[in-house]
Amino acid sequence: MSSPVTPAAAPAAEPHAPDRTAGRERRYDIDLLRVLCTAAVVLVHASAEFIDAGHDTTGVLGDTAGRFAVPVFFAMAGWAALSGAPVGDERRLLTRLGRILRPMAVWTALYLLCAYLTGGPGAGTAEEAGRALFGSVEAAFHLWYLYAYVPLLLLLGVVVLVVRRRTLPTRALALLVAFALAPALAGDVREITGWSPPDWGWSVPLSTVVYAVAGAALLAAPRLGPRALWAAGAAVAFTGLAVYQLTVRHPAAYGGVAVAAVTFAVLGTVAGIRVPERMRPLVARLSDASFGTYLVHLMWVRLLVGPVAGRLPDGPWAPAALAVTAVAAAALSFAVSVLWGRPGWRKWLRRPPPRGGGRRSHFRHPGRGGGSGSAAPAPGCAGDHPRRSVDWGP
Repeated sequence: MSSPVTPAAAPAAEPHAPDRTAGRERRYDIDLLRVLCTAAVVLVHASAEFIDAGHDTTGVLGDTAGRFAVPVFFAMAGWAALSGAPVGDERRLLTRLGRILRPMAVWTALYLLCAYLTGGPGAGTAEEAGRALFGSVEAAFHLWYLYAYVPLLLLLGVVVLVVRRRTLPTRALALLVAFALAPALAGDVREITGWSPPDWGWSVPLSTVVYAVAGAALLAAPRLGPRALWAAGAAVAFTGLAVYQLTVRHPAAYGGVAVAAVTFAVLGTVAGIRVPERMRPLVARLSDASFGTYLVHLMWVRLLVGPVAGRLPDGPWAPAALAVTAVAAAALSFAVSVLWGRPGWRKWLRRPPPRGGGRRSHFRHPGRGGGSGSAAPAPGCAGDHPRRSVDWGP
């Protein structure tokens, strides 16, 4: 699978224009989390190619290493919605949703077109295109995450507007009600007409809401215990998850205990980490490109990882092959996303930066964002785009 992912705070025509408003300090630890999670998503899908090719142990271990990514994205979305960048009005909420839905629709269409041209999964383009309005489709199966992510952002945004802003967001509330009632309505249509609509995928499991709220609390809180203790807990949790997936169930449910333990251990380990000054521009750039990377990476996984896994004979070199091909797919995906962020394509292919500066977080703690403690941002990073590290999406 944030910001979910994960752009920024200046008009697309002026992507590097400094923001003149007083904004929050950029959370480089959130940027780092977003980059790690995006790379982990690539690893998970690369691992699936190795499992399909018969390299089960290698694939399951690779999947284990990246299993935390989707829940952590939900946690970052919760932090952004409730603490880091709560919406100020309904228009901003709907604009945020549009910045996700627009490239999501474009990339769904592109993956369907590729499937049609190559005869790959989901080649029945017309039927699949109709199903994509209801939920994820085989040709773009990795976008299932956004079918939960969008209603989650809508739910949290409506809560913020009603509770904190004391406003009635009529359009957003109507859309939220429509999402909630659609499954029952589909059942009624089936009973009355005999036509079975596709399964409704725009829904938010309770475990996802818990990840968002608990993750927001953990990311907004002061440092909770020594980082080394969190890291040790993460190592134990990853070991337990690997054993679970190898012996009990694969893939492990995102709402299960094993994945939850890894997720919160990773959050506790990375939250508040200080990113070195010299690394901040790179981390920020990759974080901004993470949503585009998420959208495009499946193409590179299918082009690079699948053929290698399919031709690789059994042997001890499978883990090395997985590592090399996953890194290559991730690097190419990030590169493509960074490159198409330069021209005017980002509105449709990646996601454009939001306009205007950000509001100051009510939960910002000194030293939590990896900053120097000074209000002056690093050149070319926080001051230019104060909203990027708290924006929505993977």
